[in-house]
Amino acid sequence: MAAKKAAKKRQAAGRLTKASAVLARHFGRIPLATIMSSSREYPTPARVDLDRALNELLPQYRNARHLSLHVEHLWEALTLSHMLGNRNAEVYIGPLQSEQVDLGEDEPVNCTKRALWVAQHRRLPFAVIAGQAKHHGRESGLLIEVAVPPGEAGAELARRLLLQLDERVRRAPAYRGRVISLEQTDRYDGGAGAIRVHKLRRVEQNHVILPQRTLALLDRNVIGFVAQREKLRALGLPARKGLLFYGPPGTGKTHTLHYLASRLEGHTMLLITSEQVGLLDQYFQLARFLQPAILVIEDADLIARSRESMGSACEEVLLNKLLNEMDGLREDAEILFVLTTNRPEHLEAALASRLGRIDQAIEFPLPDDEGRRRLARLYSADVAIDPNLLDFIVRRTQGVSGAFLKELMRRAAQFLLEIGDTALHTMHLESALGEMLFDGGSLNRKLLGGDGIATGQGA
Repeated sequence: MAAKKAAKKRQAAGRLTKASAVLARHFGRIPLATIMSSSREYPTPARVDLDRALNELLPQYRNARHLSLHVEHLWEALTLSHMLGNRNAEVYIGPLQSEQVDLGEDEPVNCTKRALWVAQHRRLPFAVIAGQAKHHGRESGLLIEVAVPPGEAGAELARRLLLQLDERVRRAPAYRGRVISLEQTDRYDGGAGAIRVHKLRRVEQNHVILPQRTLALLDRNVIGFVAQREKLRALGLPARKGLLFYGPPGTGKTHTLHYLASRLEGHTMLLITSEQVGLLDQYFQLARFLQPAILVIEDADLIARSRESMGSACEEVLLNKLLNEMDGLREDAEILFVLTTNRPEHLEAALASRLGRIDQAIEFPLPDDEGRRRLARLYSADVAIDPNLLDFIVRRTQGVSGAFLKELMRRAAQFLLEIGDTALHTMHLESALGEMLFDGGSLNRKLLGGDGIATGQGA
């Protein structure tokens, strides 16, 4: 008999405890059916901040306990009501489960997967549930739910807890000041998955080789605008701004974005590619949460091309979503829009010409003689290059992009190393130009940004 009792005790000890049983003990004589709850949703990038806020705030209360919730086959957000009576998705207390979140640092940050906190404020018991927000099976962010006893005191406690959490989360978001994008999942709904942190190289101003007019427009409409934004807003003027970067491929549009990310410290840059247009609403939500922000839409003509050239109603829906999101931002939102395109003539007129959406278009032309000279010197890196050789490069590369010059200098250096020479000569550049302009045919020239070069030109 004693052996059977001991076996039953061991079996019971091995079972997971139902979350409803933990809540019933915690709230004591208060019937669980009368418990009130208040909730708040946060965007996905707030996960680290929310986890930190919970771990900072809740241990200050009496008898605070941090538990982990386990549930299977739940297609909705995990809420108090699921823990109290959903027979199809029983919720249990189990070992703490963490997920690693990348912040672009040396080590990822651990965050609790689904958390239940129980604690007391004076004699008032309360619980906090933290997990993923879901709508029709699609993850849409993070959900915090505060469960309190009925009555004025409980309602006030819930209000204060949510306010304190909100203040901590918004104080210094973990992703602020970084360059990020959303990873699209392979699920049928096409929703967003993890956040990718891009580690861009730092670009100094002397490495941005553009015509003086282009640089002046950049400095005034981006760097200067941000510097005066607080004063402009104090005068009742808009704090948001829309810019269009346009020009042939390889002329420095993406390189300039790296430069802006380096100069505008404290600004979060969100990168949207053409494949991610279905996530526009989530990107705009992130921009509002992480402002001051720079929202970059690359190859905007693929989203916002002329309605006459659209092939389906879905394309027009995406365009309308973009226009509505841009219009829906408050005037005091500290958000810069930067749209880039190689084909400005294909942009939808409603986007390209209406004030309040695009305030300044900035052209990125093919480099002139002085620009090509500076680019060749920059891209030669540690390879010694004679001034007379620079003159040769300038003569032979009229009509090419900066990207073409970058590849030209790398390929010439490769010929130098293969031959075993110690200094760059004309023959190295001639060999490189031959491969890039002639051996690969017209398609190769176009791919490398040298389609405009005069291929019959001599040395």
